[in-house]
Amino acid sequence: MSDQANEIREIIFGTLRAALPQERPLSDATHIIEDLGLDSVAVMDFVMEIEDKLDISVPLDKIAEVETLGDLIATVQRLKEAA
Repeated sequence: MSDQANEIREIIFGTLRAALPQERPLSDATHIIEDLGLDSVAVMDFVMEIEDKLDISVPLDKIAEVETLGDLIATVQRLKEAA
């Protein structure tokens, strides 16, 4: 696992922990909607916060492809590398 992926993971997990009403176990396999119970508005708010923290823009078609936290980490890493 690269340093960049670990940094992205820490930011995503930390942001998510702050947004969740109760503590939940998080891993790359955690499903954002099924496991965390986030609705579409909460997901968009969460993604916008990640975009601000990492200075990226995640296209809507990419968000639709993301199911797990691992998917989100990989998507954000690809966007950072392409920037």
